[in-house]
Amino acid sequence: MVAAPLLLGALVAAVISGSSLAWGIFWVLLVLTVVAVIVLTVAMVFVTVALMVRWVEFRPLGAPAQVVIARFLRSPTMAMADLQRVVVIERLSLGQRKSIKVVLHIGSETVECEPMTSAAFSRVDAQALTDWLTEQLGQVQVAVEHQTEVQRDFLRPDAWWTPSHTAKVWQVPVGEVDGIAAQRGVEIYQYTPAAAAMYSPGTSVTVYDPGRAYDVGEELRAERAAGQAADSTAAPGPADDDATDSR
Repeated sequence: MVAAPLLLGALVAAVISGSSLAWGIFWVLLVLTVVAVIVLTVAMVFVTVALMVRWVEFRPLGAPAQVVIARFLRSPTMAMADLQRVVVIERLSLGQRKSIKVVLHIGSETVECEPMTSAAFSRVDAQALTDWLTEQLGQVQVAVEHQTEVQRDFLRPDAWWTPSHTAKVWQVPVGEVDGIAAQRGVEIYQYTPAAAAMYSPGTSVTVYDPGRAYDVGEELRAERAAGQAADSTAAPGPADDDATDSR
């Protein structure tokens, strides 16, 4: 960003003047810019890797007295008394887990341990991990919490749901989608697709907020299950019918 105006100005000056000196200045600036970008990229990667938490170890297991935080270059050891609480954060999107992160609150500092998506630790059950941490840290009176973060910032309109997809999730006819959305507070968005803007400018498409639409789908499934359970409980069995006939 800093070098672009300089390069552009040097290029314009070299083209207009046509002098070898101007072209030489332009090529020098271009080489310096490439070198600077490479150096900055390497430095950012190194800093990211150096600060990343590779693993966390409690020593000894069962009744830990120390916490070891292993990073790329060093593995500092902290007293367990400095550890205030541990939070297991699970990120969800439309009912599916996207990532998991363990946050250690040590004094005024927070240490985040978030595995890559391909790592085996990323597939560990969040509640099982919370229970294990509670078991390990219970004797030293360190609180362990399990929190969920639900993604709701879906890109509109590309990531929003079409009426047919919403009807499929809700298990209702497409014609009932608008009424249910209005009744249950699902945000809608109407727009004209770029492909139809030129040939059919009056054609509009309605899409629905996936976050709230997913919640409504869960609500509808729960209501149907409750209704089926109530019907099965209220329906008389064969023994009841026979008793009624005999009377």
